[in-house]
Amino acid sequence: MSTPDLNLLFALDAVLAEGSVARAAQRLRLSPSAMSRALMRLREATGDPLLVRAGRGLVPTPRAIELRERVRQVVQEGEAVLRPARNLNLKQLVRTFTLRTSEGFVENFGPDLIARVGKEAPGVRLRFMQKRNKDSASLRDGTVDLETGVVGKTTGSEVRVQALFRDRFIGVVRMGTR
Repeated sequence: MSTPDLNLLFALDAVLAEGSVARAAQRLRLSPSAMSRALMRLREATGDPLLVRAGRGLVPTPRAIELRERVRQVVQEGEAVLRPARNLNLKQLVRTFTLRTSEGFVENFGPDLIARVGKEAPGVRLRFMQKRNKDSASLRDGTVDLETGVVGKTTGSEVRVQALFRDRFIGVVRMGTR
């Protein structure tokens, strides 16, 4: 048995994330024909078509959906292994982070969060963006760095999720109110 070409993992990650050979090629700075050849090799290696035509686009097969998160994690781990170690100096960090949140989050946590970031990372700015729907597309396309909200079944498997807290709503009324 020959050693698999691990570069194919990057191609698989890109094509599963983009859902398009052309966009995956762009992402990896390859020609569309090189990306098509990589997809052919991936299909051969996995024994699955991975992406199939549906109308004008491509849709992932069940096997591709099953592999998507595992491949993403393997690629991220590989990138982390090959990245030089460095300690992040928050005092020198200069960046704007966009947070997509509800008004309630901003009202309850915004002032303390802004104060703490200002103290620990003075070059960091927080930009709050109103959350009008539950779609996570803005996380995928990079226009938002962090999103808060209720995690539902519509959250994509490629989105990293971490519970911050659990809350409970209580209704309170004045006595004598009908």
